[in-house]
Amino acid sequence: MMDSKAKSGEVVSAIDVRAADEMDANHDLTKDTTPIDKSKITPTEGEKVHIVDDAIKPLSELVPEHKEKEDKENQKVPGSTKEREVETGGKQGHGSILPGWTIMRPLKMRALDRKTKGAETITTEAAIQRDDSYSELADSKDSEGLKIMNTEQTGRSDPRGEVDCFSDLRSDDELLEEEDNGVRAGGLGRDGTADGVAVGGSTVEYKVYKRRWFGLVQLVLLNIVVSWDWLTFAASSGTAAEYYNVTESRINWLSTGFQFSFIIAAPFVILTLHRGGPTPSIIASSVLLLLGNWIRYGATRSGKHGNFGGLMFGQILTGLAQPFVLAAPTRYSDMWFTNRGRVAATAATTLANPLGGALAQLVGPFWADKPSDIPNLVLYVSIIASVASIPSFFIPHHPPTLVSHSGATAKQPLLPSLKFLFTSREFYQISITFTIFVGLFNSCSSLINQMLEPYSFSEDEAGIGGALLIVVGLVTSAVTSPIIDKTKGYLLAIKAQVPIVALAYLAFTWAPQTRSLAAPYAILAILGAASFSLVPVVLEYIIELTHPVSPEVTSTIMWTGGQLLGGIFILISDALKAPKSAEDVDDGGNRPPGNLYRALVFQTVVACFAVPWPMMLGLFGRSHGVKMRRVEADREAEARRRGEAERGNA
Repeated sequence: MMDSKAKSGEVVSAIDVRAADEMDANHDLTKDTTPIDKSKITPTEGEKVHIVDDAIKPLSELVPEHKEKEDKENQKVPGSTKEREVETGGKQGHGSILPGWTIMRPLKMRALDRKTKGAETITTEAAIQRDDSYSELADSKDSEGLKIMNTEQTGRSDPRGEVDCFSDLRSDDELLEEEDNGVRAGGLGRDGTADGVAVGGSTVEYKVYKRRWFGLVQLVLLNIVVSWDWLTFAASSGTAAEYYNVTESRINWLSTGFQFSFIIAAPFVILTLHRGGPTPSIIASSVLLLLGNWIRYGATRSGKHGNFGGLMFGQILTGLAQPFVLAAPTRYSDMWFTNRGRVAATAATTLANPLGGALAQLVGPFWADKPSDIPNLVLYVSIIASVASIPSFFIPHHPPTLVSHSGATAKQPLLPSLKFLFTSREFYQISITFTIFVGLFNSCSSLINQMLEPYSFSEDEAGIGGALLIVVGLVTSAVTSPIIDKTKGYLLAIKAQVPIVALAYLAFTWAPQTRSLAAPYAILAILGAASFSLVPVVLEYIIELTHPVSPEVTSTIMWTGGQLLGGIFILISDALKAPKSAEDVDDGGNRPPGNLYRALVFQTVVACFAVPWPMMLGLFGRSHGVKMRRVEADREAEARRRGEAERGNA
């Protein structure tokens, strides 16, 4: 309502002076210039009035330019004053004129252009203006990446009509919380498109790229090299101890320190993979490998017996490099592969790690037949590590477009992820068994020579046994992984293989005592086949159960546990080693001097302890806990895309 103290010459909005229900219906505001009660005035919609000597005159009579603007506005706006005058016979009586604020005008909206890149949020702005400043404002704000569109209809069944914006955004991840504007965090791809939803009437198509093989091969090479560094002296522990003028127990510390380094690097690995992805992690590993290997070589060449302290420092650096590539395969396969190839990709990269150990145990004794050959052994390994590390700096950081729905789905932040994992019964059931088996494998691989040598096996024969353990496992995994990947029979495979692994450790307890190659080689082959085919299945299955927890979190935690237990098992086994003096000789019995029989019994007991946990998965009313979340998310996304395509064709 207009203030009664308004002064002459003051311009006020028509809205501020409306009182149509109290005004005389026959009063013509556009012509009457006599003083009237200002508190009972309702001008025509959209007009502005001028106070002249206590008289109210339309602004259009005082300013001709404003009259022209009103005429243009009345021509543009459906349901304007002039059009209503035609409909009512030119009479503006009481009940025929609506106040201006009730008039529905065309709605102008700005939405993100589909070509806009780097979009992170979706915004739709609406502006309703009552004069020509509306058009000027819209024109001034029109810019690249924005579209100005008119909408004059409401109640559409299809919300994608005139407004070219994202729709149907949702997430299959129960753990994620809603973000602003109703869009879940990470629901958009790197190009600003949503995960597998219709965008402007079209559907986002997922695509895999051939360049993914470059990064996969690089991960394979680095895992081979880092494991080769770990077991460089495992099959030649006696020769290495003689060259460096130390005991075999100190040589064992090269392996133990390597594994404990994993624990130190684990938090940095999780942060690197979680924030930067696999590529920065691969580069970090390459840098550490280059430094560690050449420091090892420099320390080995320092003096007649080398510098064991420098050797240990270089070994620790290579140990710090291991988690950056050992925990990266699941993250890499999740980013670059679909659910039809993730298990095979994870198997290829993860199992390359023990392949490097097999090469170390097979080639090491041939390259270092005597103590004076140790420097050349370290040099050859350093050259191989350098050649394998350089291509890491050219790996693409991420696919150009989305590869799969689950791969592009936002992952949980670190703290909620850790809280979820450590309150998940299924995670404990799987991780306990996995970490124990990894620790036992690391201990057995590191001490294979010391397990067999007291029974008159040579270093070459012990090296072949260690290589057989790994090679047969790799071949078996290459056969079983694609089958399991296709059938998704993760749980069945785990429950079938875990008891076999435990039985193999049990049988190996007495294998060295036979003093023949057949028994140790056969049992090591079975142990390798069961263990290696189990590793990628467990890694992928735990990611399925914990989705959308980021893969690097689960894999790093589980590998860290395995490395920690491996180092502890080596120390325990070394403590359980039978004493041996210079005067002691092998008498051909079952307990020769320096034997590790008690250590073999210890690892058998631990292996049997690991069996029941995965066997109880899905039992006792916990069937919901073994649901494969990631596979179901991909299937639902595929069904939505097909539905969008069918509606678009219809």
